[in-house]
Amino acid sequence: MDFMNATVRIRTLSPRRRVALAWTLACLSAFGPLATDMYLPAFPGIAGEFSVSIGAIQLTLAVFLLGLAAGQLLWGTLSDHTGRRLPLLAGCALFAVMAAWGAAAASVSALMVARFFMGLGASAGVVVTRAIVRDLFEEREAANCYSLMMIVGGIAPIVAPFLGSMLLTHGGWRGIFWALTGFGALCVALALWQVEETLPHGQRMRGRICGMFQGYGKILMDRRFLGPALAMGCASGLLFTYIAESPFIFIEFFGVPTAYFGFLFATNAVGLYLGGRCNAWLLQRFTAEWLLRKALWFGVGTAALLVTCAWSGRGGLPVFFTLLFINLSSLGIIFPNATALTMQPFAAVAGSASALLGIFQFILGAVGGALVSVFHNGTALPLAAQIACYALLARGMLLLTVKNSS
Repeated sequence: MDFMNATVRIRTLSPRRRVALAWTLACLSAFGPLATDMYLPAFPGIAGEFSVSIGAIQLTLAVFLLGLAAGQLLWGTLSDHTGRRLPLLAGCALFAVMAAWGAAAASVSALMVARFFMGLGASAGVVVTRAIVRDLFEEREAANCYSLMMIVGGIAPIVAPFLGSMLLTHGGWRGIFWALTGFGALCVALALWQVEETLPHGQRMRGRICGMFQGYGKILMDRRFLGPALAMGCASGLLFTYIAESPFIFIEFFGVPTAYFGFLFATNAVGLYLGGRCNAWLLQRFTAEWLLRKALWFGVGTAALLVTCAWSGRGGLPVFFTLLFINLSSLGIIFPNATALTMQPFAAVAGSASALLGIFQFILGAVGGALVSVFHNGTALPLAAQIACYALLARGMLLLTVKNSS
């Protein structure tokens, strides 16, 4: 089956089958949030069992993120070379096996090894699913599918800690890892059942895999990729800035009881969901590029109001939270449309483009989380100012690198 036949085939599927495929890809892309957040409530219990500090257990999270980042290039390159299905299945299987290893770990060292390879496997779900969407859908429909993936990815961090707490109560921390093992096995079954190969032999990159890494330079030099990719990376920095600073802002600065912090955090995640739903509706009338440009300007405007609120101190928590909610909701429009625009020109190397996009997100996101702690001064201003800076950078990157942007 060649690429044209693949496109025709997906368009002739029944609406129910198309929805099922989109949901399957969305679930396969949710490995990272689930595996990151589900075991957070278990940190004290794991530390107690292994007689180590909480800091040592926190390293297992850092190791997981390292594997998640390293896997971007691995699976992206392999998927362009061998096709999409095999790397996707291999990544899901690796995740499931390593989650079982983690459940049976007898030491913190064994748990760290398991977490690294869990991250490595999980990254296949992130990278390959984006490439599959690019194989099958054109820009507008791809943006719709990315919206759904973003919605599921936004719900997962809300649900994961609650699931982790329930599993911790009934099955201990090892029960959480057994649940992740089951999720990995389920994803293997879903991939076998729902996902067919979308990259035909004639469209695959030839030559040695090492040589294929040279293609990353060509993608990075392409303005069609660099503009929306950098904009999306800056938007990720904005999001990670909020995630890193939100416990201090809500609990310590505004005095919100700890029991209500999870509710406020989840409410802003719901904002991402609503933004994604609005984006799916707006794509029926507007192009992905138009929506991305407008959403970025909207983000700049709400960020400026957030800075004003933080600087003056007027409005208190209700106004600050409302502005923050509206600003974060715009990411539900920015993320899927930036992804669609980034992936659209690279049908032949969609896996590599997806990998680079993921790396941009991780690097700029991590910088955001680190910088806000450096400039922390006991007020809400560093959070607001950094959100505004990232919003301006995101819009500026798009202006500088994409032709005909205004």
